[in-house]
Amino acid sequence: MTLGFSPCPNDTFIFERLLQKDFQQQFQFEPYIADVEELNKKAFQEELDITKLSFHTWLYLQDKYDLLNSGSALGKGCGPLLIAKKKFNVDEIGNLRIAIPGKYTTANFLLSARFPNLKNKQEMIFSAIENAVVNSDVDAGLIIHENRFTYQQKGLVKLMDMGEWWENETRCAIPLGGIVIHKKFGSEMKKEIEALLRQSIEWANNRKPAISDFVKSHSQTMHPDVMRQHIDLYVNEFTVDLGEAGWQAIEKMKSYFNH
Repeated sequence: MTLGFSPCPNDTFIFERLLQKDFQQQFQFEPYIADVEELNKKAFQEELDITKLSFHTWLYLQDKYDLLNSGSALGKGCGPLLIAKKKFNVDEIGNLRIAIPGKYTTANFLLSARFPNLKNKQEMIFSAIENAVVNSDVDAGLIIHENRFTYQQKGLVKLMDMGEWWENETRCAIPLGGIVIHKKFGSEMKKEIEALLRQSIEWANNRKPAISDFVKSHSQTMHPDVMRQHIDLYVNEFTVDLGEAGWQAIEKMKSYFNH
């Protein structure tokens, strides 16, 4: 089965055990590691059996993929940040050139929900956004992943925390990304994969705060402290099990999407 996930520490952290040969029994997983927006686009083509997806993308693909109860990046205080070289007033944001990490990312969903009339958004890979702002290629950038820990080191300032806006607006956690399985596999196989993924997450959690070579090898330029912050922020109780609050947040997102 093809298994898509990003090279970010939270994803490699939760999938490491799943990929170890002694753990794979009736399933053999073939990893496909790519930026989340590339995974989103692969899912639109139904090219991956199991994959990490932006929740925004899954809203388009609910008829093709089922969401697993384990593996999600969802929480509080972990949303995308809108950053710039200088402060802008809220009423100026609509006229800015803004770099986004992909049309189908949850980050773009949140930005569009707050500012529905933005006309000058430019898509680029998430890791290029900080420098695009520094170099004035754009006026502002919507950053995700580890960049929320590094933008201040480059002299950039926060214009708005989109996750904070969502939490205040909805009183719900922020649904960033989830793990989905193609519906062709059926409900029984979904349950089996879900159980294996949960075991993989719990195995990784039991080894904290150590960072494995597998995680490091996919985050070569990232400082170990940033890796730990990244994992601690995006791997939480919702990752083990979405629970009632997690599903409630996803339903709230659906209502905004359908609106």
